[in-house]
Amino acid sequence: GNMVEWCLPQDIDLEGVEFKSMASGSHKIQSDFIYFRKGLCFGLACFANMPVESELERGARMKSVGILSPSYTLLYRYMHFLENQVRHQLEMPGHYSHLEAFYDDKKGVLPDSKGTPASQQPVHWLPSIHRYMYPEMKITHPAGCMSQFIKFFGEQILVLWKFALLRKRILIFSPPPVGVVCYRVYCCCCLANVSLPGLGGTVPESKPFFYVNVADIEMLETEVSYVACTTEKIFEEKRDLYDVYVDNQNVKTHHEHLQPLLKINNADKEKYQRLNDQRQMLMYSQEVGEDCSSCEEDLFILFFMEQNNRIFQTLMEVSASQDKTLTADHARGMGLDPQGDRSFLMDLLEVYGIDVMLVIDNPCCT
Repeated sequence: GNMVEWCLPQDIDLEGVEFKSMASGSHKIQSDFIYFRKGLCFGLACFANMPVESELERGARMKSVGILSPSYTLLYRYMHFLENQVRHQLEMPGHYSHLEAFYDDKKGVLPDSKGTPASQQPVHWLPSIHRYMYPEMKITHPAGCMSQFIKFFGEQILVLWKFALLRKRILIFSPPPVGVVCYRVYCCCCLANVSLPGLGGTVPESKPFFYVNVADIEMLETEVSYVACTTEKIFEEKRDLYDVYVDNQNVKTHHEHLQPLLKINNADKEKYQRLNDQRQMLMYSQEVGEDCSSCEEDLFILFFMEQNNRIFQTLMEVSASQDKTLTADHARGMGLDPQGDRSFLMDLLEVYGIDVMLVIDNPCCT
C-alpha cells in the first residue's frame, strides 16, 4: 500500500493523503499530476514511476511529491518544481534538502478550524509506493485546459452547464492519467459562476473536490453539491453519492426528473455556436499579433458568467414584478428554449428559491 515517507510540518494531519496524491491505477502509467481536497486545503501532487532492479521494490519505484494550500488557484505555479522533485526522489531517495528549502520559503500561517493560527503551512509530503511496473502511458500538461474541455465535450458542455448551475453532485470517471480530468473538474465549476449581488445566499457552493477515491465515500455522503473525478469504477454503482455520472464524453443521470436535461435543444446549439464564433475571433486576433495571454480562459468564464447573469437578472426582475409571471418570451430572452428548458427552469427556481410562476405550458402557443 501507499505510505507517507516524509512531510513538513511533522505534526500536520495527513490521514488519507497518501491515497489522494496517487490515483488508483497509477501503477500502469509513467507520470501524472493530481489535484485533490484535504479538509479545508487543496493539494497538487506530481507522480512518477521508475523501473528498478530491486526485488524488494518488485521492479518499480513510485512516488508522489505534493503541496497543500488553502487555495487551488496558484498551485499550478509549482508544477514544474514538483515534477523535478519527484524525479529527484526516484533517483536519490531520502534527500529532502530541496523540499525543506521550498517549505521554509513558501510556508504561511493558516487559521485552524477555530479561526486561530495553526502550525506553519503549506504542507509538504512525499508518499512512497512499491508495485509492479506496467506498460507506460504519457501525458502532457495541457496549457489551455478550457480549450481542451470544449473540444472534448463539444455541445455536451451545455448539459454540464445546466447541472453545474443547479448545483448537482457531478462525478467524472476516467482511467489514469487523472491530471487532465482534474482540469475538467475545474472547468465544470467555472460554468456556474454568477456575479450578481445578493443572489443565492442559501444556495450550496459549487465545490471542486478534484480527485476522490473510496476513502472519500463517507465525506461525499454528506455533500449536497460538488464536482469531482475518480479512477475507481466502483463509484458508478454507488448512486446515492452522485446525481450526474460522466464517463468519457457520456453524461448520464439516474434521476428521472433530470433526464430531460440530457437532451441538447436548439437554444443550446445556438449558445455553442456563439461560443465557437467568439473563440474563432479570439484566435484571429492572436494571429494578427494582439496581446492575448490567457484570453481563452477569460472568454470561456465570461461567456458563461454573462449567460448566468442574464438568466438570474431576468428571474429576479420577474419575481419583483406584480404578477410574477415568467413567459416564453422571458425564456427566449434568457437564451433558453421555452419548451426544451422548461424542466431546467423549474429546477432552477426551486434550487435558488425564486418566487416566479411559469406559464409556458402549451407547446402549440410558444
